[in-house]
Amino acid sequence: MINFKNVIAEKIAKQIDMSKEQIEEYIEIPSNKEMGDYSFTCFKLAKELKKSPQIIATELKESLSFEENEISKIEVVNGYLNFFICKPVLIKEVFKEIDIKKENYGSSKLGEGKNVVIDYSSPNIAKPFHIGHLRSTVIGNSLYKIHKFLGYNCIGINHLGDYGTQFGKLIEGYKRWGNEYNIEENPIDELTKIYVRINELCKEDESVLEECRNNFKKLEDGDEECVLLWTKFKDLSLKEFQRIYDLLDIHFDSFNGEAFYSDKMPEVVKILEKTGRLVESEGARVIELGEQMPPCLIEKTNGSTTYATRDLAAILYRARTYDFDKALYLTSYEQILHFKQVFEVAKLLDIDEKYTKNLVHVPFGMVQLKSGKMSTREGNIIKLEDLLNESISRVKSIMETKNPDLEDKDKIAEIIGIGAVIFNDLYNSRVKDEIFDWDEMLNFNGETGPYLQYIYVRTNSILKKAGYIPKIEEIDYEQLNDKGAIDIIKLLYRFEDTIKQSTEKYEPYIISRYLIELAQAFSSYYNNNKIITDNKKEQDARLYLTYSVNIVLNSGANLLGMKMPERM
Repeated sequence: MINFKNVIAEKIAKQIDMSKEQIEEYIEIPSNKEMGDYSFTCFKLAKELKKSPQIIATELKESLSFEENEISKIEVVNGYLNFFICKPVLIKEVFKEIDIKKENYGSSKLGEGKNVVIDYSSPNIAKPFHIGHLRSTVIGNSLYKIHKFLGYNCIGINHLGDYGTQFGKLIEGYKRWGNEYNIEENPIDELTKIYVRINELCKEDESVLEECRNNFKKLEDGDEECVLLWTKFKDLSLKEFQRIYDLLDIHFDSFNGEAFYSDKMPEVVKILEKTGRLVESEGARVIELGEQMPPCLIEKTNGSTTYATRDLAAILYRARTYDFDKALYLTSYEQILHFKQVFEVAKLLDIDEKYTKNLVHVPFGMVQLKSGKMSTREGNIIKLEDLLNESISRVKSIMETKNPDLEDKDKIAEIIGIGAVIFNDLYNSRVKDEIFDWDEMLNFNGETGPYLQYIYVRTNSILKKAGYIPKIEEIDYEQLNDKGAIDIIKLLYRFEDTIKQSTEKYEPYIISRYLIELAQAFSSYYNNNKIITDNKKEQDARLYLTYSVNIVLNSGANLLGMKMPERM
């Protein structure tokens, strides 16, 4: 498919002393569609060329020449050079590419031969999987799918919180009162009760807290009883978590959590010792990081490890095992300082600089939920499974009212309910805090997951009614010369670029917003034009446009981790 932005940049680069890559950064898509398909700003050249932007734009216009099948018109407006793509060629290019690639339209080989490690979800074992884990889980899953679509080899890692003093506490609580709780039947809730109870006792009795710390040290040292109990807690927790991952249809390549690195941390400590940077501080051992950051704690006073030690061991292991080109860490913005410290200390590890300079923390905002009867609460914890089931239940109630005779209601309600939760999470920039509003999230007419699914189902029903997909060679492109059709074609053309932008910024919301724009454009077109008509040429062209929208809506939703129902 012709890269028109690239073509424009190449032509301009021949006229001025700038690289094609620099020029591409200055080329934008005008917000006003009447101003063209691409716009090159000349304001940034004014100082260098000592001319007004308007004169630079005018001179450039006169010196540029394009093939007829590339750019049909160039206009100068207030220091901007506006380019209009040849519409029949644009339609042909888009349809031809969709015909060849079908559901892979928008994919590329950009990441071919490159490995990307994505660390996401990471719930704590023996604790409820709550909505705080939702963002890491769905943003990470989407980034995994997006990178894979662009040809990267992705390794999705669920870095479980399965180590630390809290397990020393849980082991102590279970030793004392385990026979009072049925952890086999309801593991997470019962283990949470034990954890709350032992914490209360620790506050009352310092000697119990010390015993808990000793339990964790024993666990690190491989004590048989402690390891046996820890393994039991982990296995029961993973079984519970898997139910949620099955609901979300999320899969991981590795469940290596913090404990996996227990035998790999001594090497990290030895490497840091050799650098001479590991120093004692108040009985603990730290790496000083200058005035810009507080020291990074490597070993506690009792010799036990920290989150930082385990993250450093993970970096060392992942560099050696996966030879990654990028390693992404999906956590809340509360951990920004932690990862700054860890990434700085990682430069002291015995690995190539190509790994340490490609460690990326992808932070996100917090989740807030309006209180109400729709969720089960444990203190201030809202379980993710309850949230997903509540969404499914609410969708089912809406469907009972709107379409009571629909077949497979349960399955469709699940697809829509879970899709609504995922889309709601991914519709705004990840750094923003997210607030759940059920009425907004489940609105079939708003900028929501259900709306996106509704428009997709509409395209499905049109194609089913027609009973065929037209052959590409039989399409008369002149039948799509109206503004509504051209707007859709331009959006379809932008799909691959949208995915690349989303990857560069680690922002799935760029795709979410794009899909809503495409759905709205098609809805408007559908309301103003009959797709199935008596004119065969007109019908074929409009059907293929519908088919193209269907393909992209489905592919885009898949990149977000959403499924599309065939009917609703």
